[in-house]
Amino acid sequence: MYRTISHSNSIKVYNFIAIVITLCLLSSCAKRVETHELTLPISSTSIGDALNSSEKLFAERADIEKLRQAVITLGRVRNPDQRNFEVEWKFAKYSYFLGKSEPKQEDAIAAFEKGRDAGRIAARVDKTKPDGHFWYAANMGELARISPVTVGIKSVDDIREEMQAVIDLQRDYQNGSAYDGLGQVEMATRNFKGGSAEKAAEYFEKGLELAPNNANLRLHLAEAYLALKRDADARKQLNTLITMKPDEEFKIEHLAAVEKGKKLIETNF
Repeated sequence: MYRTISHSNSIKVYNFIAIVITLCLLSSCAKRVETHELTLPISSTSIGDALNSSEKLFAERADIEKLRQAVITLGRVRNPDQRNFEVEWKFAKYSYFLGKSEPKQEDAIAAFEKGRDAGRIAARVDKTKPDGHFWYAANMGELARISPVTVGIKSVDDIREEMQAVIDLQRDYQNGSAYDGLGQVEMATRNFKGGSAEKAAEYFEKGLELAPNNANLRLHLAEAYLALKRDADARKQLNTLITMKPDEEFKIEHLAAVEKGKKLIETNF
């Protein structure tokens, strides 16, 4: 036998249900506010100061702590609701150099991943400039080098596309380094994805036509020549590398390339 619910009891039940629904809605709203919290605008003065400070720190990147601080300084003025092209591509650039300098692989990967993401953002903010395209591809290239199977195979076409975009926009960007990037992709994909040492050498040679003082292009061209059994040509490039005057802006990287060149001479000649 059913029991009839009194009018007063019905009101109490309805009120209880209304309270529960209201609390659920408030809880849901609170979660949405928490996960989509708006960030406050960052002043142009703060951005300018961060760019200047980070550039000075980057100039002293031989000290890895200065390099880390450069990345941290720019990271503080990155704003997902107010993307700044220069902040994003320079954050990508500094993250790339930090990744190359980190002694632990997990720290290097973390830096490259942050640099990759910032470079991608910069390329989207302004597709007409080479900076975002280049540093996106450069960071992605390092991740591919570390994990050739899980990352490399998937990202080869993207790297090629982005480096080609740099060449289309500004052939001599970073002293012809887009040609260096394409050449390295060719060398790394000789056993898959259609890479070849011949094509790599062509890219390195084109880069050197634009920037004959690019130490990495000299080094990598010598490696390509060695792969092609062109030992005399390789030795010529290495001799030039170890005797040429470094670019002061990239003296650290120049000296690193020279050391690798000397090791190639020791092991191949």
